[in-house]
Amino acid sequence: MQTFIIGLVILVVGGFLYGGLCQKVFGPDDRKTPAFTKQDGVDYVPMSKGKNALINLLNIAGTGPILGPIQGILFGPIAFISIPIGCVIGGAMHDYFSGMISMREGGIQMPQLIKRGTNKVVHKIYTVFVCIVLFLIGVVFIYTPGDIAATQVFGFGGTASEPSTWIIYIAIFGYYLIATLFPIDKIIGRIYPIFGAVLLISAIGVFLMLFVKGYHLANLSGSWTLGGFDFGAYFRSERFIPTFFITVACGILSGFHSTQITLVTRTLKSERDGRFAFYNMMIAEGFIAMVWAAGTMAMIGIGASDAGITMQLTEDGWSYFAQVGDTLQQISPTSVVGVVCKNMLGPIGGLIAITGVIILPITSGDTALRSLRLILAEAFNFKQNNTKKRVLLSLPVFAAAFGVLIWAKINPDGFNSIWQYFGWSNQTLAVFALAAIMVWLMRHGKKKFLWIPLIPLVFYSFVTVSYLLSSHIGPQIDFKVSCVIGAVVAVIVSGICIRKGFKEDAQPKKVDSL
Repeated sequence: MQTFIIGLVILVVGGFLYGGLCQKVFGPDDRKTPAFTKQDGVDYVPMSKGKNALINLLNIAGTGPILGPIQGILFGPIAFISIPIGCVIGGAMHDYFSGMISMREGGIQMPQLIKRGTNKVVHKIYTVFVCIVLFLIGVVFIYTPGDIAATQVFGFGGTASEPSTWIIYIAIFGYYLIATLFPIDKIIGRIYPIFGAVLLISAIGVFLMLFVKGYHLANLSGSWTLGGFDFGAYFRSERFIPTFFITVACGILSGFHSTQITLVTRTLKSERDGRFAFYNMMIAEGFIAMVWAAGTMAMIGIGASDAGITMQLTEDGWSYFAQVGDTLQQISPTSVVGVVCKNMLGPIGGLIAITGVIILPITSGDTALRSLRLILAEAFNFKQNNTKKRVLLSLPVFAAAFGVLIWAKINPDGFNSIWQYFGWSNQTLAVFALAAIMVWLMRHGKKKFLWIPLIPLVFYSFVTVSYLLSSHIGPQIDFKVSCVIGAVVAVIVSGICIRKGFKEDAQPKKVDSL
C-alpha cells in the first residue's frame, strides 16, 4: 500500500507543480476566446469553467483508464509509480498544450494544428490516421459499454445471436447520432454533469474501500507475489518497455485526448480556465487509472475463493479467473470490472460503479464521432451550420461504423484486433501532437522550454516503433533489432522537429510573454 500512496502523492503534488510550470510557459492572457469570437450556437458556445472541465474529463476518459490499468497492473507495483510520473510530465502536459494552442489559434482541430506545426505531407498522413482512429473509437465504445450493460446490468448473455445485444447497441448508437448532430450545449452540456457525478462516485468509492477494507497491495520493496501470482515474473517476461506504456495508454498519455480537447477549446470563456479543464482533468484520469490498477491487484490478492480473482496460465498467456457459482471460470478484463465493483462496494454500490464504467466509453464515443464529423467537414470544406448538412456528413460515417460493429461482434477475434491497433495508434497520435507542440513553443520564442515536450516525444517515438515492429500486430521482428530501430527513429523525429523549430525561431515573430 505504501507504493500506491507514494504514487498518489507524485500525481497530486507533481501535477500541481508541473501544471504551474506549463501554465507559466504558455502564458494565458485575457484575450477573447473562440467561444466569443466565433460563437455560432452549435460548436462555439460559451460555457462555465466547471462544466467545461467535466465535459473534457468525460470526453477523454473512455475505457482506457480502466481496462488498460486492469491489464497493466500485472507488471506489478511499478505501475503505481509509472502511471503518475507519465501522467504528470507526459499526458497532462500533452493535453494542456494541445488545448491551449488550439484555443490560441482560434479553436482549430488537431489536423490544422499539426499542419501549422509540421508540413503538408505530415498533415495529410495525420488527417487520414486520426479519422481512422476516431472511427475505430466510435465502434469500440459502442461494443464495450453495450457488452458490460448486457452481461453485468441486465443479466443477458451478450452474444451476437441475442436480440437484446443489438437493441442495446442500437440504443447507444442512437444517442451517439443525437450527440453528434445537435448543438454541444443542448445535449452534451446538459447530461454530462449527471454522468460526471456517477463517474466520480464510482472511482472515489473504490478508492475509499481500498483503505476501509484493508486490502493488501504489493510494494516496490518486498515480495511481488500476491494470491499465488508472481508480478515480478510477469514483469521480467513481458517487456515492461514498451508493452506497459501501450497497454495502459489513456492513464498515462493518449493522442486521442488531443482530438477531444479541441472541442472544449471552442467553449471555454477564458484562457486562464485551460489549466483546470485540460491539465487537471488529465490528472483526474490518472487518479482513475491508479484506482482501477489498485482494485485489480487487491482482487488478485484475495483470490477467487473470496470473490476476487485468481490468475492462471492458459494457452493465450496469463488470464483472469473468477468463481461463477461453484465453478472457476476464465473471465475477460471487462468482467474484472464487475468483480472489483461488487466485492468492494456490494450489490448497490457495485451497480452504481458499473454504471459509471458504462458511462465512460459512451461519453468518449459520442465526442469521438463528433470530432470526426468536424475534421471531415474541415478537410472537405463542408459547412456545418445547419442540421441537414450535419446529417449528410454523419449518416455515411454511422452506417460504416455499424457495419464494422457487426463484423467485430460476429468475428471471434474482431474486437481484439480493433482494440490492439487502437492502443498502438492512440500513442502514435500523441507523437504527432508532441512534435507540433515543440515546434510551436520554439516558434513563439520559448525554445529554452523545448525539453518539456521533447522528453515524451523521444520516449514515445521509441515505444511506438519498437512495439509495432516486435509485437504480433506488426512484422514480429527480433526485439533487440526493434529497439535499435525505435531508438534511431526517435532520434530522427526529435532532430527534425528541433531543426524546424530553430529554423522558424530565426524568423522575426511575435514572442508571447512568460
